[in-house]
Amino acid sequence: MRGSYAAQEADSRPLVFGFLPILSAERLVTRFSPLVDYLSRRSGLDIRMETAPDFGAFIKRTQESKRYDILFTAPHFFYLAEKQRGYRALARVDRPGMRAVVVVPTQSSIHSLEDLKGRSLATTGPLALSTLLTRELIARAGLDPQHDLRIVATPTHIAALLSSQQGTTDASAVMFPVFRHARPEIRNSMRIVAETGAVSHIPIGVAPWVDEDVAQRLQTVLIDMRNDREGREVLRHLEWPGFVPVKPDEYDSLRWLAEQIKVE
Repeated sequence: MRGSYAAQEADSRPLVFGFLPILSAERLVTRFSPLVDYLSRRSGLDIRMETAPDFGAFIKRTQESKRYDILFTAPHFFYLAEKQRGYRALARVDRPGMRAVVVVPTQSSIHSLEDLKGRSLATTGPLALSTLLTRELIARAGLDPQHDLRIVATPTHIAALLSSQQGTTDASAVMFPVFRHARPEIRNSMRIVAETGAVSHIPIGVAPWVDEDVAQRLQTVLIDMRNDREGREVLRHLEWPGFVPVKPDEYDSLRWLAEQIKVE
C-alpha cells in the first residue's frame, strides 16, 4: 500500500480497471461500461476501462507493470495475480461457480466426449479457463487431448463458438455464460454435449498499491449494489445477482490450473 500518497494520487489520475479480453473490445465496453460508470459515480473515483490484445498480454501487464489498479480476470489468472503480484480480492460474483461447456451444431453426429476422437475442437487459446477445464474433462473421458483430437485456438470465446457453428471445426469449448449470452440464432443452432466441473466465480480485485480506503470504498459499492435501484439495473444488465465478499484463500483451489499457465 502507498498510504496517503496513494489516496492523493488516486484523486489526481484515473484508476485503470483492467478487463480480461473474454470478448471483443467493443463487446466488453457494451457489457461492462455500465458497471464501470456506476462504480465511478458511487465511489467518487475516476475509473476508466482498459483491456489487452489477448490473454497472454493481459497476464504480462498484470504481472510485469503497474498497469491495472482494479482487476477483472479469470479465477485462475487471479490466483497468479494474488500470489505473485499481491492483488487482493474485493468481491466476487454471487454465483456458485463457473463451468465450461462443449457444444456442437444440432445436426452433428457428436453426442459425447468420446465422439470427439479424431475431430477438431475450437477453444479460446491454451491459457483460457474453458480450455484448461475442458482438457481435464477430455482426459477423464479417456482421451488424450494432445493426440486424440485437434484443439484449435481462436481469439475469443465467440470466435470459438462461431468456428463450430459455421462448420470450420467440429465442436467448441466455451464458458457457459458465453454460450447462454450468444445471439439466439447461434445458441439455438447448437447443443451441449458435455459440461465441466465448476470453479469459484470471477473476482474483482485491487492492486497492492491501491490505498486501503480506496479499496474499501470500491468494495462497499460492489457489495451494496443489490440494495440500490440503479445498482440493481446494472446487475440486471450483467445478469448477475450481485457481489459477495471473498473468503480467505478462496482461489487457492485453482493452483492446479494456474500451474499450467505458460506465457511466452
